[in-house]
Amino acid sequence: VAVAGSCDVEGRSRLPADSMTFIEPAPADELYELELERVGYVPNYVRAFSHRPDVYRAWRGLVGAVQAASDPRRYELATLAAAKRLRSSYCSLAHGKMLVDRFYSAEQVLRLPDGLDEADAAIVAFAEKVADDASLITQADVQRLSDVGLSDAEITDVVLAAALRSFFAKTLDGLGALPDALYGELEPELREELTVGRPIDG
Repeated sequence: VAVAGSCDVEGRSRLPADSMTFIEPAPADELYELELERVGYVPNYVRAFSHRPDVYRAWRGLVGAVQAASDPRRYELATLAAAKRLRSSYCSLAHGKMLVDRFYSAEQVLRLPDGLDEADAAIVAFAEKVADDASLITQADVQRLSDVGLSDAEITDVVLAAALRSFFAKTLDGLGALPDALYGELEPELREELTVGRPIDG
């Protein structure tokens, strides 16, 4: 089913402009239809994977497995920390918005990591370091997380969240995918804080 002319309930095109990546998106109607059902429009990041839809499906499965085993709020904190360190506007905007929608006020997200307790602040710092250069992680870094109460499984969750973000962010930026135009509707100060790399589409 072709979706190129579809619009959402607000009249906004559910497919972004063809210039949203450095490559021409491939026809991937089945993939696009799945996203229309899942989120109501076709995000730019989905079109970036249009030449390799099986990779996108595998990615979604991997993310789902990691999220199922993780504390949702801490997963989002670690993901946002890694995304900002990777200078991924797309991922920073998406997961900053998720934190606002589910766990914090916009003002609290703007001030992160200020306001976090010791354990959550340690998670953010650790995720940043994994995103920066995981080869620099030491036993002392891991011990720090243990000292604030994280189990070995929970430490693994933080590493997985940051490592997953590195794959996704670098894929999107490598292909030139712009954050969806809907992120332009975020509060201006929050939008500016989270736009750490490529500009928002449109």
